[in-house]
Amino acid sequence: MIAKLTGTLDATGPDWAVIDVGGVGYLVHCSTRTLDALGSEGGQARLFTDLQVSENDMRLLGFAEAAERDWFRLLTSVQGVGSKVALAILSVLSAGEVQAACAGGDAAMVARANGVGPKLASRIVNELQDKAGALPVAPGGVAVAAPKGGASADAVSALENLGFKPAIAAKAVAEAAGELGEGASEGELIRVALKKAAG
Repeated sequence: MIAKLTGTLDATGPDWAVIDVGGVGYLVHCSTRTLDALGSEGGQARLFTDLQVSENDMRLLGFAEAAERDWFRLLTSVQGVGSKVALAILSVLSAGEVQAACAGGDAAMVARANGVGPKLASRIVNELQDKAGALPVAPGGVAVAAPKGGASADAVSALENLGFKPAIAAKAVAEAAGELGEGASEGELIRVALKKAAG
């Protein structure tokens, strides 16, 4: 799967951009926030991407931040939320704002997006409320994905079993992993994360 594109911004439209990577132009659908972050045509551009394949369509979605892509994936996991609706939400709300809205049960905030009625906004908030609480927020209000799989996930689980809230456990382990490096063992992560969570 294509996970990231780095190249020249060839052209843009209302909800898309073409990124030229080594002479190949990738048509990428984006939120207006991501399009704004890309800069001017002819400049260097980097996008995190998600490839969606259906029976009659193949679509590449682009995001300025990995956190925006993570929230796009969460949003499209909700019944009734396709890529267009998810991009509409991420056009009016940053990843951090979507997280805050879901964590706080603020359906009205999500309903500000085009094509999102009160009923759908409530469903989104209800279904993603628990997941929002498990995603730590980095400085500046940008959501950071909780560690998935391996020693990090086991360490988060261990901290939760010790009584720490999911958001605090995930944040502490993410900080510990950043400090110790990728090869850190579960035991090392737990030891460092405990100090951070308790502090």
